[in-house]
Amino acid sequence: MSVATIFSRAQHGLQAPLVRVEVYISKGLPGFAIVGLPETAIKESRDRIRSALLNAQFEMPTKKIVVNLSPADLPKEGARFDLPIAIGILAASDQVRQQDLEQYEFAGELALSGELRPIDGMLPLAIAAQKAGRSLICPVANTTEALLGDGTVFPSQHLLDVVCHLQGMKSLKQAEAVPFPENPNWTVDISDIQGQAAAKRALIIAASGGHSMLMSGPPGSGKSMLAQRLPTLLPPLTQAQALEIAAIYSISTQGFKIAHFKERPFRSPHHTSSPVALVGGGSIPQPGEISLAHHGVLFLDELPEFTRKVIEVLREPIESKKIHIARANGSVEFPAQFQMICAMNPCPCGYLTDPENTCKCTSAIVERYQGKISGPMMDRIDIHIEVPRVSVKTLIQYSEKDPVNSAMVRDTVVKTQAIQYARSGVLNAHLNSAAAKECTLTNDAKKKLEQLVDTFHFSARAFYRIIKVARTIADLETSESIDVNHIMESAQYRPLR
Repeated sequence: MSVATIFSRAQHGLQAPLVRVEVYISKGLPGFAIVGLPETAIKESRDRIRSALLNAQFEMPTKKIVVNLSPADLPKEGARFDLPIAIGILAASDQVRQQDLEQYEFAGELALSGELRPIDGMLPLAIAAQKAGRSLICPVANTTEALLGDGTVFPSQHLLDVVCHLQGMKSLKQAEAVPFPENPNWTVDISDIQGQAAAKRALIIAASGGHSMLMSGPPGSGKSMLAQRLPTLLPPLTQAQALEIAAIYSISTQGFKIAHFKERPFRSPHHTSSPVALVGGGSIPQPGEISLAHHGVLFLDELPEFTRKVIEVLREPIESKKIHIARANGSVEFPAQFQMICAMNPCPCGYLTDPENTCKCTSAIVERYQGKISGPMMDRIDIHIEVPRVSVKTLIQYSEKDPVNSAMVRDTVVKTQAIQYARSGVLNAHLNSAAAKECTLTNDAKKKLEQLVDTFHFSARAFYRIIKVARTIADLETSESIDVNHIMESAQYRPLR
């Protein structure tokens, strides 16, 4: 009778809870049982592990083998437990010494030949292993991702290499830190956009205060181009923010790519996307588009073409900056602090506001089209801007790029956001009602705001959003108080329907 305990980790959202892989080998009829809420991929690991051990010239004990994945009430999924189970069997059968095993955590999928294959979600696992003070043994293909965890990593190509290391015969080479991109390599710039001075101004305000934005205009007016350039205007990611984003992509089907480290995500889901695709879900919860856009931009093009249900599921994460997914086997929380940018045509044909093309839509069709977006959802969008189509003649006159580029705007945005963080600790878009009400307005600004509310019957939510956008405009001018001009410009960004 022999028992061995190997340390590994499960995946639960962005968390990597510790799992003790306990292997017990006893006399009796040959058998191989895995307990502790394993899913199908783990149950199938029995045949992979048996083949890997035999092909690596190890002995597969012809006894009763019981593998317990503790804690037993935590669901486990994926092939990440192949390597720790195999090492546990070898340790319990005295083919590998158990000395010093508690210093390591193991994760990796085994091929039938004994080779180690990469797994998803390596980054959260590596971070947790580093915090626990243990070294990580993982597949070579996961090395770069594991190194982001800032711990000791021993990459391995084959099960034999791991055993040789544990036996002291031939040590695995500790992975050396590799240089990660410090700055994103943007291929787009705001100077690429010709004309659209008003839309650019609104985009800069949105970037400076973290505000959501809705652009309305005919096809070809540059709405998508404007949205794609918003990430280039935002401040550089901190190391902690970059790690959060990398961890989300690590556990998702998108996968982590080192080339995009330190880049703010830009996600543009198609209007046929389901609510699950947007918020995340599945039997084993996966992050959706709103979490993949964490610390970045979520661009919803052709907003009225999204189903009403899809649009409405955005209301909660816009406010709470997170999404909670509950399933029968547990619940998971994913972060969702994104900046939402939307675009739409003014009517189904797109030419309602275009002076050079005739709109063919009736007023009833236009009203039904615009009514697809609910009033509460429209109220939650801070900035509404009309984006007119630029004529070909005007484009020909722009022979050179705009001298104002993304780097210049980004410097301004960084300074403006620094003012906001110093004053309240958050961006203006995230101020609560009490904090927004405490913003300093001049007497003329207060009178003008009261007049606007009485005239256009703005809701309470719209009232506070006007103040918050005006506060951002004032910060761009380094003004301590909100003046009447700031209120007037902010009010122009509210819908009047």
